[in-house]
Amino acid sequence: MRQNTLGASGIVVSDLAFGAMNFGFPGGPDDKQAVAMVHRALDAGINLVDTADVYTNGESERVVGLALKGRRDDVVLATKFGLPMGEDPNRAGGSPRWIRRAVEDSLRRLGTDHIDLYQMHRPDYRTALDETLSALSDLVREGKIRAIGSSTFPPELIVAARWAAEKGGHRPFVTEQPRYSVFNRRPETHVFPALRAYGMGALTYAPLASGWLAGRAEPGGGPRARMEKHVFDLDSPANRAKVRAAEELRELADGIGVPMTHLALAFVRAHPAVSTALIGPRTPEQLDDLLAAADVTLDAAALDRIDEIVAPGSDLNPADNYDAEIPALADKTLRRRA
Repeated sequence: MRQNTLGASGIVVSDLAFGAMNFGFPGGPDDKQAVAMVHRALDAGINLVDTADVYTNGESERVVGLALKGRRDDVVLATKFGLPMGEDPNRAGGSPRWIRRAVEDSLRRLGTDHIDLYQMHRPDYRTALDETLSALSDLVREGKIRAIGSSTFPPELIVAARWAAEKGGHRPFVTEQPRYSVFNRRPETHVFPALRAYGMGALTYAPLASGWLAGRAEPGGGPRARMEKHVFDLDSPANRAKVRAAEELRELADGIGVPMTHLALAFVRAHPAVSTALIGPRTPEQLDDLLAAADVTLDAAALDRIDEIVAPGSDLNPADNYDAEIPALADKTLRRRA
């Protein structure tokens, strides 16, 4: 499996990474099966495992901790903080108060004394970036985390975070985790250029567009479909466009002799800004299929055809993205003179 350096962190990661979001979900693998899947991925050459505190309210981290017993030193362990962990508004976001609590909770669930990559799951418009970066830098100095990153940050906040780090003498974010697939190409416009300008790495998620690129034109069922109904609602013109694009992509995949899942992953991995593509299998069979995509590459003709099907820099359905709620859009009083 190809390896890349994760931005300017000096950490070398595999071309594919294991995303553990499905651990603990109804319909997902049980503990024994989940541990076996992680071990299978590690044996195949994957060395980065990514989870988050919010995934199944900490259950994913607990299961990942079980899977890494005896193999922790060989794994780049990434987790995330910032999304709500309960109804208390102080159990979320990027305040130093919450970061201190969140990291200790994650360390306990993961059964480790350090996290290799600690990522802010969503922007927090209530907390100054200087405050967040200061708290994260303290944790780096204490050895509890090794590097820090962001997730689903718009380009303007990627820039603002770098400026805040430089001005305050803090550790900067070295990675960003955006949603990226053939159907979700918005990061190509400004996010990827910003990452390359600052020497940051990208850990991309949802390469199969939540199942649309898993080989069937109209995916449905399963936990992701139930969670993301708007992503699959065929009354939406944007989602009907996905059906048409999926059919064309299937024809392309058939023409070059690869499964559609492999085409989708090869597209993501072809972008030079991408350090690693997160895969999130629910079953051992899905994992084996995705691991087999590690050697698949696309030539210029195939990439050109994908550009014809879905224009560079575009999202077929912008509602697919889990953007943080921007205060100026949510509160009309912030965009109107009194």
